Amino acid sequence: MSETSGMSGTVGRRAPVPAEGPANLADILERVLDKGIVIAGDIRVDLLDIELLTIRLRLIVVSVDKAKEMGIDWWESDPSLSSRARREESVEGAGTDVGRLAARVAELEKRAGPEGRQEGSG
Repeated sequence: MSETSGMSGTVGRRAPVPAEGPANLADILERVLDKGIVIAGDIRVDLLDIELLTIRLRLIVVSVDKAKEMGIDWWESDPSLSSRARREESVEGAGTDVGRLAARVAELEKRAGPEGRQEGSG
């Protein structure tokens, strides 16, 4: 005698499983990062037909490789996100500081006249 013989026939049966099965989070994430997804929206606050505030939201979610392929690489030049950009900024900043200091010294020497230069050099 089978397990379902005396009942409605549902005991021991399972729901049909789809041929592909449900997509898990990793599959969905991989697909989104590979293809990309764009979310855009505007928030606008008006009071008596006077625009008080407008916020424009643009969000793109892609992998780094896909972003570079699209020409988006702003993080490479942002000093807070890239150590290379931070080094470049500090070198450029040091150059401007030296230039500013040299200009200031020249200005002070000009004000002091020939007497001030002789005292400083000896």
